[in-house]
Amino acid sequence: MSELFDAVDALVASRAALPPPAERKRLRAAHGLTIDEVATALKVRRATVSGWESGKTEPRPPERDAYARLLDKLADLYPAAPADTAPPAPDAAVPATFTAAPAPAEARTLSTGQASEAAVMTEAENTQTPAPVAAAPAAAPRPARTTRTSSTSRRPGAKKAAPAGTPAGGTDPRFENGPLAVVDVEDDGTVLAYCTGGLVLDVPAKSIPTLVDWTLREAKLGQPKLAGPGKDADPLIVLTKSALERYGLPVTLTEEEKHAGRIPEGHKVIKQLARAEWKLTKRGFGPWARIYRPATGSERACVQLCIPSWNALDTRHWGEAGQLPPAELARVLGVYASRVMTPRGSTAVTGLELMTALHPPTRASEPDADGKRHSEHNPGSLGKDAIDPMNFPPCEVPDGHPVLKDLPRFHVRGPGEKLFEEAYDWARPMTDAECTLRHLVGIDVNMAFAAGANGLNVGLGEATHVKAPAFDPKLPGSWLVDLSHVDLSRVKVGKEWVELDGSLLPSPFTPKGERPTGPAWYATPTVAYAVELGYEVRPIEAWVRYENGRYLDGWYQRLRDAYLATMADLGVDADLAPEDFLAAMDGYKARDPELAIVTTAIKATVKGGLGKLRERPRGEGWKPGQPWRALSRPTWRPDIRAAVISRTRMNLHRKILKHAAFTGQYPIAILSDCVVYAANGTSPLDFLPYRDGKPLPGGFKLGINPGLVKHEGTQTVLWGEEVRERFNAPELNLARYIKDGTVTDIDNGE
Repeated sequence: MSELFDAVDALVASRAALPPPAERKRLRAAHGLTIDEVATALKVRRATVSGWESGKTEPRPPERDAYARLLDKLADLYPAAPADTAPPAPDAAVPATFTAAPAPAEARTLSTGQASEAAVMTEAENTQTPAPVAAAPAAAPRPARTTRTSSTSRRPGAKKAAPAGTPAGGTDPRFENGPLAVVDVEDDGTVLAYCTGGLVLDVPAKSIPTLVDWTLREAKLGQPKLAGPGKDADPLIVLTKSALERYGLPVTLTEEEKHAGRIPEGHKVIKQLARAEWKLTKRGFGPWARIYRPATGSERACVQLCIPSWNALDTRHWGEAGQLPPAELARVLGVYASRVMTPRGSTAVTGLELMTALHPPTRASEPDADGKRHSEHNPGSLGKDAIDPMNFPPCEVPDGHPVLKDLPRFHVRGPGEKLFEEAYDWARPMTDAECTLRHLVGIDVNMAFAAGANGLNVGLGEATHVKAPAFDPKLPGSWLVDLSHVDLSRVKVGKEWVELDGSLLPSPFTPKGERPTGPAWYATPTVAYAVELGYEVRPIEAWVRYENGRYLDGWYQRLRDAYLATMADLGVDADLAPEDFLAAMDGYKARDPELAIVTTAIKATVKGGLGKLRERPRGEGWKPGQPWRALSRPTWRPDIRAAVISRTRMNLHRKILKHAAFTGQYPIAILSDCVVYAANGTSPLDFLPYRDGKPLPGGFKLGINPGLVKHEGTQTVLWGEEVRERFNAPELNLARYIKDGTVTDIDNGE
């Protein structure tokens, strides 16, 4: 009898009810499953599952029963929504049909419009919780995916559910499908565009020119401007390897092409673009290609391409993002775009572009007598024209700059000729008392350089040369002044004079922590700190900028909010108690590796954007004394970079002094924003002076806000002594290796 029952069961399984092919695909996509994942689970080939979803083939036992079971469970999770009979939106050119799964749990949202220009706290350790921003789609379970059918089969009157992670009720209808799409090709040849929030679009384009045209005409991709007189962000299209093959582009670049940063001008795709009257920027068709037609009036026609397999997503800043499946990559880039901006290139390029997006160089004037408006300078911006290279102060520019062309060829500028504001790289031998302790504990300042930019007054225009000026801490500039008389053994901390062991402290005035020996050039925050420590300063000369403002405030706010919102999604909130904060930070990246990539990219945007303010020549046949491409940008401003680094270093030194004055503890090593102390325990709480959960005022405070600190790593004192002895380097910078303890070679300062 059991054999008969088995036969009956097999007969039932052979006719297990399955939904239509399109619904099978929707259910898989709604749960964020790839075809590969389903194929692996059912132990069939990828092409087999693709055939089931396209309707070309039907599953047979025993896979059919398992496949039906999978789809049945997914249907319970993501029931098909009934068609909405509301009339279409007035601006909808073509009505669309959407089959949407229920959206994930309600998300916190904020409009992606103009960033606040309001004043912010000047203290780097601002602990205010930022305004909420769009919440990232959850990784587990995957965000619901909405699939839009081709325009030929759209049903009038249907309404699309808002993609998860986008602003509710504030979506610009021009960009209703988000800022970007990852274009991929299925095994059956179907071309799909994976957008943010789980939306998938069918792509009819059969070439790069028609893909660009489709993106601008039908895809409804892009992002609204961040500031009133600014420009909307161009849509970003990311091409996977399969898409590159489909559109006739190489999957990888040759060594020659990598060196050139582009494919040859004679490539067939470039010829196709030229025939269709599309243009490329001077950088050509490379990892971040921009394809455009000259603007007509206010209409822009430009699409940005991102090609991960050409190393568009540098692994130092984007981790393994370039290896992610299309939907996951769209999520990572989409969260970054919604919270920072649509990527315009590397994180460094995007950091610089964000400054301009928040402070557009021009605005429309008031109507003239004929009622016409004209383009005029936008106050608070850096303007549309670069500063003439020959008008830069010689002390502020790097070696090889045109303003230095008359210097002898092998002349080395010293501190009396060159502004040298850089991050700390300092270390000292441990004292006998420190060697009796058990551990070395490193703490790291969160987004230290962003915090240094917060509330900082920087120059907006050209510099004016002044002889024997009176120092003004509110006036941005570069000052030639002798600070060698500042004695760290006796300084003002707050309003009181304190006695310290100056031999255990780095000088705040040099990156290597050495005490200056004579006049040197310093940015305004460095000189102001000398005054704060209780010492008189008498500048010999200065280059000052009377046109100035807090240019970076909005930039700081947006990056801060992006970082805090993403860390909150990873379970690290801004208002956690110290013990809870340390626990939350332990393994936070593993909770959602995709969002962890976003945090890394945000931090790289800060450092890279500031670095771009003093971009050096990048090949291009450049020779010392000649101008290079970056000098033609209004945002080539080494003085702003120097001011931010100066203030960041002073912020850190101020905390170190407060800590030393209160606890008698001194740092052993400092590398940029990481500080190492000796302690008897393994936690920062073993040496940070918390009382009743409250930190030392003006000292180090644990927390995720920019300017606050987190645990960087802990090693033993024996480890530190052994490493220094092994390399015969008593001042080896242990802050460089405190994170994991791995020392692969002698410390060379790089």
